[in-house]
Amino acid sequence: MTRIGILIIGVMATIGFAAMVLVGIPHMLFLNVAIPEGLEPYTETQLRGRQVYIANGCLYCHTQQIRDAAFTTDVLRGWGDRPSEPGDYVYDRPHLLGTMRTGPDLINVGARLPDPDWHLIHLYDPRAVVEWSIMPGFPFLFEEKDPGAVTPHDRIVPISGPRAPRGKVVVATADALALVDYLLSLRRDYPIGPAAGGSAAGAAAGGAAATELEAGGAGPGQTLP
Repeated sequence: MTRIGILIIGVMATIGFAAMVLVGIPHMLFLNVAIPEGLEPYTETQLRGRQVYIANGCLYCHTQQIRDAAFTTDVLRGWGDRPSEPGDYVYDRPHLLGTMRTGPDLINVGARLPDPDWHLIHLYDPRAVVEWSIMPGFPFLFEEKDPGAVTPHDRIVPISGPRAPRGKVVVATADALALVDYLLSLRRDYPIGPAAGGSAAGAAAGGAAATELEAGGAGPGQTLP
């Protein structure tokens, strides 16, 4: 066998071994992750909101993972009362763990901030609720209507003060409402234990049918270790 042949075999063996250790074995370990009893599949509206979340790059500034309190301050910051577990993500395809916290973690934002009006105002103009926020606004997810053009079916955003548009009424679009519905579904505050039922196999079927947004958070540009 030539040296080139030996080199090719060595390279292929190295790649194969790395793929087995880094991809194959972890995949096998998580084939039968139990579904926590308190976790529900996303609704169609929440799935739409999840796509809006992804499309607008929310995952580039926010994580969805609580790290162990033994070596981080995530729990002390109030982002959750326990570390995240594999079962928390059985309906997330793909997961949105994130790697940077320009804003705070959002895996429990639905429990921390359960008011949909707060989220709507914050999405329209973050500085209307957090004066020093560096989060960009998403006004294109809303409409500014003349008061006489508002219909009973419109979802009015109750923004007031100097940040409110003069002579206009802010109305949420379907995408804005779906995004808020998705954010409110992010609450992994149920207990994790042997009582949790179901499996990831069932989650696959459910999943197929199936930012910071408040003050606080890591400093700009801080990446996770």
